[in-house]
Amino acid sequence: MSDTPLRIVVCGGGNGAHVFSTLAAARANIDVSVLTIFENEAERWTAAMKENIVVSFAGESCQVKAKPFLVTRDPTAVIPKADVIVIVVPSYAHAPVLKAILPYCRPHTFIAGVPAHPGLDFQFTHIFGSKAKECTLVVLETLPWACRLIEYGAHAQVLGTKEKVGAALVQGEDSNIPLDCIETLQRLIGDKPRLNLVQNSLVVNLMAKTMIHPPIMYGKWRNWDGKPLPEKALFYQGIDDSQSHFLAQISDEVLLTSQAVKDKCSKTDLDISPISHISDWVKEYYADQVKDGSSLKLSFQTNQAYDGLVHPMKAVDGGGYVPDFSYRYTREDVPFGLVVLKGIAQIVNVSTPAMDTVIKWAQERLGEEYIVGTELKGRDLPKTRAPQVFGIYTVEQLLLPS
Repeated sequence: MSDTPLRIVVCGGGNGAHVFSTLAAARANIDVSVLTIFENEAERWTAAMKENIVVSFAGESCQVKAKPFLVTRDPTAVIPKADVIVIVVPSYAHAPVLKAILPYCRPHTFIAGVPAHPGLDFQFTHIFGSKAKECTLVVLETLPWACRLIEYGAHAQVLGTKEKVGAALVQGEDSNIPLDCIETLQRLIGDKPRLNLVQNSLVVNLMAKTMIHPPIMYGKWRNWDGKPLPEKALFYQGIDDSQSHFLAQISDEVLLTSQAVKDKCSKTDLDISPISHISDWVKEYYADQVKDGSSLKLSFQTNQAYDGLVHPMKAVDGGGYVPDFSYRYTREDVPFGLVVLKGIAQIVNVSTPAMDTVIKWAQERLGEEYIVGTELKGRDLPKTRAPQVFGIYTVEQLLLPS
């Protein structure tokens, strides 16, 4: 191993960025910086950071304590020296982060989306243009942990760690990265979850579980009478038969889309085997935390990694709580999740009635329009990461270099 520390920049200021930067900083011969470009986050993090940041693990006594040597809002302070750039932000923040780091990225840098969420590969290639040829993008299907912030800049908690996470490479033809990207990321996050390299970023797009939140939101609130609830409703552990039904239907449509993609890519031998139904996924990825996997509903209700997590809700005058439809479960997971999956399905001529229903409901709550009838031609489609936004209309175009 080289005596020169590996220089990591973690882009983000939320719970995932706190966990990733702390775990990475605890590794030997690693220098970690944090870049958060959003107003006041760097100052807030720096002011709150004590001797170390603590990452604790629910139900366990062990803790990891470490801290980045710098938290900054200035990309020029950290990006020109970075060997690895790890982007840990919501999908709607990917574009601002990519544009902020683009002028300062050295050739032969590798960039990781942790998680990527569907369409980051399309967006990265579009924003970086010719410079994408000099870089390698690593896309992860999901965040390695279910986690939350206890105290900003000081303490984050891991509620549960997934067993495995799918990852793919989008390699520029002139990237020549001097590192094993997957091995390096594995070293940074630790032994678990296991990062599994899959064949193509398209497979990761179809594996991504951003499809989980919108149907749960739809199932819970589609018939809401507008009256405040006395307390915040449980999210995953409050899932009922109706919500699990909608979720299963959307997962069915993703699997149909995956098979249609494979059929059209028969000459390329595209391997879609990592893509599984949500009823299998939750048991595979949370194997030691699901106590009853006899049904999809019970798999969610008895998953200890989800203990106590509630619906996004806002307190109202007079008492009680109402749903917050501007939260990332709709604001992020529809235009950067379901709409992308719908776009891929549309390319391979797979109908998606369940996705359409949830997208239509969500776009009304967001005041946006992505879908008209069954077609992705709404006025706000350019705000999404549907492949059509980037001029991708064929399966061949979907198969970005990897």
